[in-house]
Amino acid sequence: MLVQDAQREVRTVFVGSFWGQLVSSTLWLASAALGTWITPRAAIIALVLGGFFIFPLTQLLLRLSGRPASLPNANPLGRLAMQIAFTVPLSMLLLVPVTEFRLNWFYPALMILVGAHYLPFTFLYGMRMFIPLSAILVSAGVVIALYFSATFTIGGWISGITLFIFAWIGRASVRSELRGA
Repeated sequence: MLVQDAQREVRTVFVGSFWGQLVSSTLWLASAALGTWITPRAAIIALVLGGFFIFPLTQLLLRLSGRPASLPNANPLGRLAMQIAFTVPLSMLLLVPVTEFRLNWFYPALMILVGAHYLPFTFLYGMRMFIPLSAILVSAGVVIALYFSATFTIGGWISGITLFIFAWIGRASVRSELRGA
C-alpha cells in the first residue's frame, strides 16, 4: 500500500478527525464550564478522566454515523495512530508537578501537550491543517501561561473552540476531496 493511499484511508475512515476533535472539543468546553462555575478540581478531573474516553466515543459516533470505526488491518498507519494516541496520556504525568507549582498552568500545559500531539497527524492523515492546529494550541498555551494565567479557564475555552473549528475544517476538507474523486 502506498503512503498516499494509506493516508487517504485514514482521512476517509476518520472523516479528517472530525468526530475525534468534536468529542475533544466538547470535553474541553465541559471542563472549562466546570472550572468556571464549579471548581478547578472538577474541571481537571473531568478533562483528565474524560480524555480516556475520547477514542471509544469517537468509535461509537463513527458507528452511529454508519461509517467504519477502524482502519483495515492492511493499513500500516493504524499502528502509528495508536502510538500517537498514547503520547497524551503518557505525557500527562508532567501536568502533576506543573499544576502543583501553579494551578492556573493546567490548561496551558495541556494545550502544549495536545498541540504537540497533533503535529504527527499531519503525516498520519496527510492533511496540512494539523500544522496550524498544533501551532495555535502550543503558542496559545505558552502565551496564556506567560501573560494570562490569572484566569484558570481561559485555556480550556480557547482549546475547546479551536478544536471545534478544526473539526469542521477537517470534515469539509474530506467531503471536498470525496466530491472531487
